[in-house]
Amino acid sequence: MRVKNINTILWDWNGTLLNDMSLCIKSMNRLLKQRKLPLLCSDRYLQVFTFPVKDYYSKLGFDFATEPFEIPAEEFILHYTAGISQVPLFNDAVSVLDYFEKKGYRQYIVSAMEHSALIQSVKERNILHYFQKVAGINDNLAFGKTTIARQLISDQKIDTTRCVFIGDTLHDAEVASEINVQSLLISKGHQHHERLKKTGNPVLNSLYDVISFIDAES
Repeated sequence: MRVKNINTILWDWNGTLLNDMSLCIKSMNRLLKQRKLPLLCSDRYLQVFTFPVKDYYSKLGFDFATEPFEIPAEEFILHYTAGISQVPLFNDAVSVLDYFEKKGYRQYIVSAMEHSALIQSVKERNILHYFQKVAGINDNLAFGKTTIARQLISDQKIDTTRCVFIGDTLHDAEVASEINVQSLLISKGHQHHERLKKTGNPVLNSLYDVISFIDAES
């Protein structure tokens, strides 16, 4: 599959621009340890993390017959939020964003992160100026990313035929398909390269590879 005639980029945030896998594992392991469930390592995490995140929790052994999903989900957010200010962008994120800005691309963030926390996270890393708009969800349960993306496309009058969604998960590829835009996946985030390849979308090893890939297809 090729990515052609692009003038607009929808960026995912967590695991695509923000290198937060280690924090996610650390935060989840606190919940798992409390419940005497097997802890995560990075290899296992890349193989089991999925959307909807409730399914991911089930794979890890959470029993929603004994506690509702919302309880561990909110606990995770508390641990994650406590550590996110120390989480870096990927090393090549700023240079890639800067490159596409100078080339005249419109850039947006579409994320399953709660909206106000997302805005704060982007601001703290001094990159908000690269984006026409940053759009997150309205709660902490990671539902509704497709709805947010559709609303953004409508509000910003984005030409979907000239747009690419760049993310790091199978769900990002699903969202791109549902909003009828092209998809490009980066295997440096929350899911293993081999899992991403099964989508049939281009899978790159780093953000920096996006530059040469899109330039070659333009």
